[in-house]
Amino acid sequence: MVSKKDKNELRLIRHARVRKKISGTPECPRFCVYRSLKHIYVQVIDDVNGKTLVSASTVDPAVKAQLADLDKKGEAQLVGKIAAERCRKQSSRVQRLK
Repeated sequence: MVSKKDKNELRLIRHARVRKKISGTPECPRFCVYRSLKHIYVQVIDDVNGKTLVSASTVDPAVKAQLADLDKKGEAQLVGKIAAERCRKQSSRVQRLK
């Protein structure tokens, strides 16, 4: 009998296949999106230093307040905008430190 692989196991295999080819650097970080049935999670990752530079999700209290009457597409757009704003703040702060 053929056994089916778990959905999470298949997701991890796809993730590993992509990660073989893509790596984030401080100049060009990796943008990672995970979408569950209820929430969406976004991270901007520097793989060279092994650090998450910025993250945003529908679970964050700052984002949760704005999600009142949005559908899933609207939620995804909002999380993306907030992640982009946080990236801009982070990059301007790093520029000032240099």
